[in-house]
Amino acid sequence: MVARAQLGEFEQRVLLAILRCDDQPTALDVRRELERVLGREVSRGAFYTTLERLEAKGRLTWSLERGRLPRGGAPERRLSVTAQGKRDLRAARQSLLDLWRGLEDLLDEPRP
Repeated sequence: MVARAQLGEFEQRVLLAILRCDDQPTALDVRRELERVLGREVSRGAFYTTLERLEAKGRLTWSLERGRLPRGGAPERRLSVTAQGKRDLRAARQSLLDLWRGLEDLLDEPRP
């Protein structure tokens, strides 16, 4: 079996948040979605470092678009997950499902 580069947990969450948002969301939209789903603040530095790493790995692409007036017209990054990113997400999901298989009874919460 050939080993493939694995996605880290936060990388997976960032890619999934991009997919949960509208078509080509802004980085700010994605960060807000992550915070909503995770129920905690996401460090700006960690988030943008992860975006850069995912882009370097070919898992996402981005383009600059003229910003909205509330942002003073500053350019905004529009994000999209690449086909490779989607393949890697499917592989990560399958890997976890394979590890979970057969453990359902062992990990069920005790009944009162």
